[in-house]
Amino acid sequence: MNVTRCSVPVTTRAPTGTTNAYLLGSEPAMLVDPAARTDDLDRLVRAHTVEHILVTHTHPDHVGAVAAYAEKTNATVWARAGRTDRFRDVVGCDPDRTFMPRATIPLGDDHVRLLETPGHAPDHMSLEVGRGGPILCGDCAVREGSVVVGAPEGDMRAYVTSLRRLRAIDPPTLWPGHGPAIEAPRDTTERLLAHRRRREQRILEAVETGSTTLDEILETAYEKDLTGVRDLARATVVAHLEKLAVERRLTWDGSRATASD
Repeated sequence: MNVTRCSVPVTTRAPTGTTNAYLLGSEPAMLVDPAARTDDLDRLVRAHTVEHILVTHTHPDHVGAVAAYAEKTNATVWARAGRTDRFRDVVGCDPDRTFMPRATIPLGDDHVRLLETPGHAPDHMSLEVGRGGPILCGDCAVREGSVVVGAPEGDMRAYVTSLRRLRAIDPPTLWPGHGPAIEAPRDTTERLLAHRRRREQRILEAVETGSTTLDEILETAYEKDLTGVRDLARATVVAHLEKLAVERRLTWDGSRATASD
């Protein structure tokens, strides 16, 4: 099945300044993550019969043109079952249909399988394009750098599980929500998992050596300049602290951390 990527300029904290919209198939086609209307995306949509519109998750930088393209194409708009209120609040329209994880949506002679991959967002899904095909992974992975998993929206335990799932599937390609295609998925997922382990270890060491407040832990856990991204780093540290607390490797009451006995 064809996968066509269209890079859409949009207000986002991603370093690329763009979000990837995708068109899957041809006649019919599925539109995924239409972040905004652009001339390039308009031309792509006009050239195909779009029957379905989905989003990997409902962060604003992925959903800005869902309603516009739904009206333009009369396509079926899908949302994750149990998350329709969130979908409506962010997207600005009601979904036509809902799906459960591992559901498949027929597309021509093939299908798209929907995989639950929470962590970056609670409603995050990935899309497997045909049996054993590439996976649209949204904001689970990027080819360079790392993905923000920040509390209260992000769940670090769920994110690590999602990365491990993608690593186990090891598709031929991962198509991310931002940036170029990931042509070595296992290498990338292992790099991202290693990055999380290192950050987690630095946070744990900070607490074990006496850091208790979020700012103290932040200063110890990060060596790089956080100008412009300090809020994201703080949210990420909280997500790690919540994970470590659930695992009983430290205690965290929302404002102070203490080492476990």
